[in-house]
Amino acid sequence: PRQSLFWHCPRVSASTMVKFSREAENSTKSCKASGSDLRVHFKNTCVTASAIKKMGLKKAKKYLEDVMEKKQAVPFRFFNGCIGRHAQAKMTGATQCRWPKKSCQFLLHLLKNAESNAEVKGLDTENLEIFHIQVNRAQKQRRRTYRAHGRTNPYMSSPCHIELILTEKDRAVSKGEEDEETKRPKKLTKKRLAQQRSQALTAV
Repeated sequence: PRQSLFWHCPRVSASTMVKFSREAENSTKSCKASGSDLRVHFKNTCVTASAIKKMGLKKAKKYLEDVMEKKQAVPFRFFNGCIGRHAQAKMTGATQCRWPKKSCQFLLHLLKNAESNAEVKGLDTENLEIFHIQVNRAQKQRRRTYRAHGRTNPYMSSPCHIELILTEKDRAVSKGEEDEETKRPKKLTKKRLAQQRSQALTAV
């Protein structure tokens, strides 16, 4: 029987000591997840990760699910050689786009992993956003393809490492009403003071 996508490749959980390229400002209100040597194309995954950067968790999951169903597309603004144009790219202000299904599956799996880590830490999963996501090249895996006249050519795969940090959004706090006594007087400029003096003289 065919194995799941995620079992044939080594994975790294957030609990393992892994050095991330960036740290969250407040570690108590953030959670991490990462994967190493994932058997998915580096370039497609890098572009897809760039598309969901700074998105809310719920929005990012919905976006990746839509891409897999071809309701939305991933804009290719870099690594875009020989990438076709499509009308769906207009939704994101680009011209070239694709629907990298396997990259979306891996990123969606990693987001769900990070969400589980957030629940363990007691964070509000409805209020999480992607603070940091990075895709790095992993060591290429070697195969061969057979050519004419008894020759062989390399047939390499391009796996990748992914790291991800989710943080809770800062909620907007409404400014309380200030008492008249504690209210500081506004500092006026010289020009404004001169205008007030001239208005007072004309009124007299």
